Amino acid sequence: MDGRPTAFSRSICAAVVCAGVCALAGSAQGQPRSLHDLLFGRHGPSTGRDFSAPPVARYVSEDGDAFILDQTQDKPLMKFENSPEVWALQSRPAPRGDIIYKNDVGETVLRATRLGGLTVFTSHRPDGEAVALAGDGGAPLKLGVMGPQALLDRLGQASLRASRAARHVILFDAEATPTSSAVIADAATVTSVAVAKISERPQGRSRLAALRRVFLEEGKRVAAQFAGGTLKITVVPGLGLAGRPSSDRIAIATGAPDR
Repeated sequence: MDGRPTAFSRSICAAVVCAGVCALAGSAQGQPRSLHDLLFGRHGPSTGRDFSAPPVARYVSEDGDAFILDQTQDKPLMKFENSPEVWALQSRPAPRGDIIYKNDVGETVLRATRLGGLTVFTSHRPDGEAVALAGDGGAPLKLGVMGPQALLDRLGQASLRASRAARHVILFDAEATPTSSAVIADAATVTSVAVAKISERPQGRSRLAALRRVFLEEGKRVAAQFAGGTLKITVVPGLGLAGRPSSDRIAIATGAPDR
């Protein structure tokens, strides 16, 4: 053995039953950092409204939407408790010294104020709603190691979920290495989430009628392309959970109607 990863390729070619960081440091005194410090750094006078928030924190909105916000990695990660998808966010400056966090299609997901307030934007509350810190969010959101059989299982689960949503068989194929298996498995899950979202939109299923196959592979740039009945998803393993397209980006690639 020469120590190099051995590539393996697995295809799901059956019907619906086809069978899947380091934390931010605290203060110099070891005390928890506030949300204000996590988002803006320790500059400027204290507002008196900062509250201690762990680097991985759980928040609950006015409507009861709960999510985890992980600030321990290069890009903040966000996961709603009612969804398997993890969103990789990009921060941008906003008026009044605020910071907005956008997803990979440029939609605002969070807005943080210099006073420590946090607002979440969702499809059912597009104008935003305030959220409250609900405690520690547990372990950082990250991918684990995944072997060939586990990847096969995840592909099968994604195929089953997507096929049920579209009401016809959608096959999931993948070409992966041990390095890319985990992110490809996660991308398969996110793709099935995208198909389910599309199916719930007006004329969504008519658009999905052309989708027959999902092919996932490793590449140099994150991408989602749809042509000839095949949706090709390209992942970049080195980027972790940010190394695959979001469900919204995948939906846009299919040309599905907006939400």
